[in-house]
Amino acid sequence: MPECLTSGRNDAEALTEAADALEETIAGRIIDGDPIPRPSARRTGEHRVAVPPTMAAKAALVLAFRDSGLSRLAFARRLGVDDKVVRRMLDPRHATAANRLHKALRLLGRELVVESTAA
Repeated sequence: MPECLTSGRNDAEALTEAADALEETIAGRIIDGDPIPRPSARRTGEHRVAVPPTMAAKAALVLAFRDSGLSRLAFARRLGVDDKVVRRMLDPRHATAANRLHKALRLLGRELVVESTAA
């Protein structure tokens, strides 16, 4: 991912801006069909910026769907939903219930895991 510079009056504000920038970058990559790279290791002096949970789940679904080789219609049939539902599930700008994302990921052989760590 190209680097993105953010700023803020303090560290907390800068980290909030960085999280927003990261979310927008991932959404743009989903929309454009571009690869979504894995997170890099944190280096000394760097802060960790988490992807918001909903975007992380959407990105995981998009990656699993791309890897599956299924068409959107075939995926919809397997999920037992209309093609429009799958289109919205794969849209980073459309809200999708976590349980629906979880079900879709399981169908693709993936598991949605939520982890809480210290900041």
